[in-house]
Amino acid sequence: MTAALLPPLLAQAESFLGLFYRENRLDGLDDRLNAVQKEVARTGQYTLSNDELTHGARVAWRNSARCVGRLPWPALAVRDLRQVTRPDEIFGHLLTHLHEALNDGHIRPVISVFGPGVRIHNPQLIRYAGYVQPGGEIIGDPATVALTAHLCRLGWKGGSGTRFDVLPLAIESAGSIHLYELPAHAVREVALTHPEIPALGALGLKWHVLPVISDMSLEIGGQVFACAPFNGWYLGTEIAARNLADTERYHQLPEVAQALGLDTSRSRSLWQDRALVELNVAVLHSFDAAGIRISDHHAVTRQFVRFEHQEARAGRAVRGRWSWLVPPLSPATTPVWHRQYVDGDESPRFMHGQDVWADLQETARCPFH
Repeated sequence: MTAALLPPLLAQAESFLGLFYRENRLDGLDDRLNAVQKEVARTGQYTLSNDELTHGARVAWRNSARCVGRLPWPALAVRDLRQVTRPDEIFGHLLTHLHEALNDGHIRPVISVFGPGVRIHNPQLIRYAGYVQPGGEIIGDPATVALTAHLCRLGWKGGSGTRFDVLPLAIESAGSIHLYELPAHAVREVALTHPEIPALGALGLKWHVLPVISDMSLEIGGQVFACAPFNGWYLGTEIAARNLADTERYHQLPEVAQALGLDTSRSRSLWQDRALVELNVAVLHSFDAAGIRISDHHAVTRQFVRFEHQEARAGRAVRGRWSWLVPPLSPATTPVWHRQYVDGDESPRFMHGQDVWADLQETARCPFH
């Protein structure tokens, strides 16, 4: 790092370390800053302590403007894996992450922070494939068509050809990319049924239970960790109102409406609204029956207001992206509907990067097993 770049890094370090020492009521900030200045002068970088990394990761969640589930931010379990850079070891730790986060259904928030040169190409550790057929039909998740093609180019032979084939992980380390298939025991799924409508269960819908974001970088005090997969637990509307209902995703509302016996000949019958509600009922009912932690949009938005009050008492402003905080189902019935927020993430923060496959023009077709 050139001398011209040292002052910004030191300024970022000073800002974060000041926050860390202040919020943890610690003494010795001046000595720590002097040590950081010497380390940066010597190496161009500085090393966060385990406690600093832990607090920074938690604050990054607290600062996430698009997240409505920030109330439990102090409970984030931080796995310091900065010395881990070998692909096989990375994959092993990812399996441990999935196991510890699942926690026998009592899902807990976890983040695993890996070392330099490590990157996961998948946007989440668990995603379903999207296969393009010769006639243009898509089997599976249309959102992952480009990702599926990318993984095929890397050597994946494709899954069984179902709508819910779990994709392998592409782990990049030191410029080398390795594919790893997730074992069945690492992917917990819930088959969707309805408490009153058996025909909805006959649609064969399901979803995995752990949303582990794996394509965002973690920035703390000017230090950027490109591989820091993290998870909370699902909000029911994420699965029912977005993943399964969106016309550019699984587009299941017509099938749900048919199972409900609704009149789909005219939109004025509000069949889409009625089908959407019952699909959300099915998701919440199914996760509850399976003993898997999940939030509903009414509870989580009430919790967000509690989070705002807690932050106000701590003297901190809450940033938020309104379009992400307001749920896609019955938004006007939630307490965040009438509130206003200033957008933007403050440091420490999670940052989106460019997808590896974003500029690919051709779509590779994976053969089925």
